[in-house]
Amino acid sequence: MRPDGNSAAETAVKTLLPVTCRATRSPSGANLQPWHVYVLTGAPLAELKKRTAERVAAGDPGDEREYQMYPPELKSPYRERRSAAAEQRYAALGISREDRRSREAAVAANWDCFGAPAALFCYIDRDMGPAQWADLGMYLQTVMLLLRAEGLHSCPQMAWSVYCRTVAQAVLPPPGLILFCGVSIGFEAPAVCHDRIDRAPLAETVTLIDG
Repeated sequence: MRPDGNSAAETAVKTLLPVTCRATRSPSGANLQPWHVYVLTGAPLAELKKRTAERVAAGDPGDEREYQMYPPELKSPYRERRSAAAEQRYAALGISREDRRSREAAVAANWDCFGAPAALFCYIDRDMGPAQWADLGMYLQTVMLLLRAEGLHSCPQMAWSVYCRTVAQAVLPPPGLILFCGVSIGFEAPAVCHDRIDRAPLAETVTLIDG
């Protein structure tokens, strides 16, 4: 993302509210609409970045996870896909496997929103089940596609759930909500390497049953 700037922030703000309004038409089983969204820009977002950076710099490993990102025993082929994605990303950034400090810095960029001037934080009621979490994914995908249609880029980040208490201090969600992820929103930084992570061959994920 390009570094923060007044024009970028203003564009993001003007675009975000109409986009989130249109995204409410996303598919939702029984029309539960289980998403709870908070949008931060300007000074509130800068303060959140600062507080989170201070926790990271102090070696704070983060908060107790409120949901499990991945199964503890990730089986094949998912295990290999995750490892390959990590290697591809660090290679694109020019970071070797042995360069632990640079890898940690690359991860820490998440909590600066990669320099983006706006961020969306998506919560869900902890009483909701897998079907409602699927609704959440469809809602966020809709938001991201609408943002692209408006010329903005975005990056969904489950990494924000690691410091969910700090986010909660910024947005003050009501009790009973879980932070699923943040989404950084801004303009693409052309100078940054954008190598795409490989996807599995179609035959591994799609089966055509033709009558």
